[in-house]
Amino acid sequence: MSEGPLLTPDWPLPPGVRAVTSIRTGAGASRAPWDRFNLGDHVGDDPAIVAANRRELQAMLAEAQPRWLSQVHGTTVAVLDDLPADGQPPVADAAVVRERHTACALLTADCLPVLLCDTSGAVVGAAHAGWRGLASGVLEATVEAMGVSPSQLTAWLGPCISRDAFEVGPEVRAAFAADDSQGAADAFRPGEGDRWYADLPLLAERRLLRLGLDPHAIYRSRGCTYGEHGRFYSYRRDGTCGRMASLIWRTTA
Repeated sequence: MSEGPLLTPDWPLPPGVRAVTSIRTGAGASRAPWDRFNLGDHVGDDPAIVAANRRELQAMLAEAQPRWLSQVHGTTVAVLDDLPADGQPPVADAAVVRERHTACALLTADCLPVLLCDTSGAVVGAAHAGWRGLASGVLEATVEAMGVSPSQLTAWLGPCISRDAFEVGPEVRAAFAADDSQGAADAFRPGEGDRWYADLPLLAERRLLRLGLDPHAIYRSRGCTYGEHGRFYSYRRDGTCGRMASLIWRTTA
């Protein structure tokens, strides 16, 4: 990924599609503990500063208009083509769009952002994949809403908390073992007592493969939000903190 306030994924997108992920530094005016480029308007930061940070992001994107979601760790997918641009953010944890210059925008601070695109560049999508959303089927719902064969999709798994830092209880492992026992074996490492360490990107990758994506079409950022304090926000590490944004959109052909 290239550096700057916006990272460009190392991901071979088709012509006419762009994707970026923000980092916490290099832009923005938020003060501690949200410093600096906080784009989340629900985490206690000054609303005026968040609005200014979002305007700064908009200026960097130039042609694209971010469409924000009200995320609730669910599986609802907002089809942005069908929603008014000036309405309230839809309550959803994923978005898809076909129209140009409308950016699917996700906010994260440990959860996994998954960006998706079909190989022709006709439709793009984004899913907020924490463990609850993953286990409940947010990726499956997003792929279905995109309306193309999974074999024609490519995916990028953005920065998230790494397995070495993501300690969870037995209920999390059980949620994935219920329909993928091998996935639970591969993606969870035993911790102390009844605790486990969970690999979110691997869990997401397994679900995408089961849907029919080509394994060579799935790319990872390998950035750890918990371990890279200077680049990323982490709720697990800091508690009160800002949010990064991951965005994907279609440009002018």
